[in-house]
Amino acid sequence: FTGTDGPSGFGFELTFRLKRETGESAPPTWPAELMQGLARYVFQSENTFCSGDHVSWHNPLDNSESRIQHMLLTEDPQMQPVQTPFGVVTFLQIVGVCTEELHAAQQWNGQGILELLRTVPVAGGPWLITDMRRGETIFEIDPQLQERVDKGIETDGSNLSGVSAKCAWDDLSRPPEDEEDSRSICIGTQPRRLSGKDTEQIRETLRRGLEINSKPVLPPINAQRQNGLNHDRAPSRKDSLESESSAAIIPHELIRTRQLESVHLKFNQESGALIPLCLRGRLLHGRHFTYKSITGDTAITFVSTGVEGAFATEEHPYAAHGPWLQVREPPSFFSHFL
Repeated sequence: FTGTDGPSGFGFELTFRLKRETGESAPPTWPAELMQGLARYVFQSENTFCSGDHVSWHNPLDNSESRIQHMLLTEDPQMQPVQTPFGVVTFLQIVGVCTEELHAAQQWNGQGILELLRTVPVAGGPWLITDMRRGETIFEIDPQLQERVDKGIETDGSNLSGVSAKCAWDDLSRPPEDEEDSRSICIGTQPRRLSGKDTEQIRETLRRGLEINSKPVLPPINAQRQNGLNHDRAPSRKDSLESESSAAIIPHELIRTRQLESVHLKFNQESGALIPLCLRGRLLHGRHFTYKSITGDTAITFVSTGVEGAFATEEHPYAAHGPWLQVREPPSFFSHFL
């Protein structure tokens, strides 16, 4: 992330610890290519990484037949944050994991799975060394670890507060003649930009959700950051849902809350597979969950009765601020999925 053109402004660097293969005399080059791929994603999407995050890669990290096809991120156990003239730089270590371990991190939390990996020498150990030839998950190596995850999910729910996804929504309340209305939200072609206020609220919502014991509160729509939320971040750093175009000025009627009678939600297969997590791991625990589109400014946030500060209410469970939709469902809704 640091090059000849100066600091990137993202405030972190990636590290990786790889087990040496038998007979290997020199380190392979694929880890560098993998890290470059992640860097391109960060630069292009302006979505930053944090400790506990996961990356769904869906392919062996070294392009072999390995079961290690996804990644978790954590603080590097050896390289501590350093102070530079441009701000603090932290080091995040990439940890290769199997699909089953990724799903456990999503259903529970990334830090919990990383702690389990540290207890299994062949799966990482204290240094979280990735072994691309590992043929068993930690749950196959030690079945008791699955019981710990299941108990954690039941007790804590999931601390995954949102994901970047392929998603969209349509307002089915509008009559057909309103399709050309300049105030309508065009999904899938040229979506309107989120206001700076809405972008700030979504970003703070996701950031707070990364804290395991965070309160289930959506911060008020406020262009100014509240005290203490961003004190350790460099002013130039791009936060996870921020983009230079997101703060574009839009007509007042687009940022006014609109109550909708019915909506049509659209998700790709991987995003849709996370809906049970959203319901069981988040909403049933009085929390919220956000899908942020990777192709535009569309966002869909599910909120439960216990979440304060939402603009979707019990009386009007479907509400929108421009392309940001909130869906609030009563407890009876979950009986269809549990």
